[in-house]
Amino acid sequence: MELSSAKLNFNVGLFTFARLFVATSFRMVYPFLAIFAAGLDVPIATISLAMAVSMAASAVVPFLAPIADQRGRRSGMLIGMGIFVAGTLAASLFPHIITFFITILLCNLGNNLLISAIQAYLGDHVTYQKRGLYLAIGELSWALAFIIMVPLAGLVLERANWNAPYIWLTIIGAVMTAVIWLFVPQDKPTEPEPLTIFKDIKTVLKSLPAVLGMLMGTAFIIGNELVNVVFGVWMQDSFGLQIAALGAASMVIGFSELGGEGLAALLADRVGKERLMRFSFLFNGIWVVALPWLGQSELGAFVWLFMFYLSFEVGIVSTLPLMTELVPQSRATMMALFIAALSIGRALGDLIAPHLYTGGFMVNALACLVLDLVAVLILTRIKLPK
Repeated sequence: MELSSAKLNFNVGLFTFARLFVATSFRMVYPFLAIFAAGLDVPIATISLAMAVSMAASAVVPFLAPIADQRGRRSGMLIGMGIFVAGTLAASLFPHIITFFITILLCNLGNNLLISAIQAYLGDHVTYQKRGLYLAIGELSWALAFIIMVPLAGLVLERANWNAPYIWLTIIGAVMTAVIWLFVPQDKPTEPEPLTIFKDIKTVLKSLPAVLGMLMGTAFIIGNELVNVVFGVWMQDSFGLQIAALGAASMVIGFSELGGEGLAALLADRVGKERLMRFSFLFNGIWVVALPWLGQSELGAFVWLFMFYLSFEVGIVSTLPLMTELVPQSRATMMALFIAALSIGRALGDLIAPHLYTGGFMVNALACLVLDLVAVLILTRIKLPK
């Protein structure tokens, strides 16, 4: 059923605000990769490994997502927030490379469970014709984390230890968990069936469109991650940028993602989700190889980064309403599996990107182009169920 406009708008705002802080917990690591490595006294490759392990391990979310399908979306949101707070608390109390691994792992795990429950909630209450708008609004948190929170984290890192941002995130995360518990109505079934983990997973995996959707998302996200992981290192190597300037680069990326989410919100329901996805995938792949012409100056590099992340964000946000409609009877599990596929893609990208970068940034860019074309090919094979 559809919610009233006022209640729906309030919930979307609440979900976006909560996701803003959850996303910050791992988004801030990318531009400050060298700073975290120095603070922990480990090589950069170790931090990249931590990100890869966390992304891969967070793929266990589909085994938790049936809770949101069978015990209510709010239950899934609260468990996701609880896992996130446990992760940030670990780094806050015990700053060490081991707890950093644990923190990144739990933050990604909590984030993925929270997102799948929220997206299923919106899928339940918003018709497919309007769903692109509301799902895109919820994704604003991803961009705003880079625009607002990452630069703030950079200021904190300049004045304190590497774990100081996690102390603040622990406090705010606990508050947001309480707010969700208070203001999101309980939607637990009146007569719930016994909780079964594999039933919903099997339902999704038997759907060919669902499997193709996950493969498409994996290809697209690997390509993006090959660039995402090394952009901060590349900016430092090319232009000698320091912490403050890297924070500015993060803001450029954040604004491009914000623009991408805005375009997806504006266009996805009007021009068609699949059409917008196809155009975004192709543009992203073509633009990524424009680096030799635009990357000669700091300004040109910022312009290139802006358009690259803009096209990527339009593409990935446009996939969400399509994914929520592929297996409606197991919506939370479907979204959890899709997010898990993206996490695996990020993990693979985290592992591969530094090795490709030894051959120069253009190697990463060309690999991204190939994977974007693979995503377009798979998209042509996906059909919505009647």
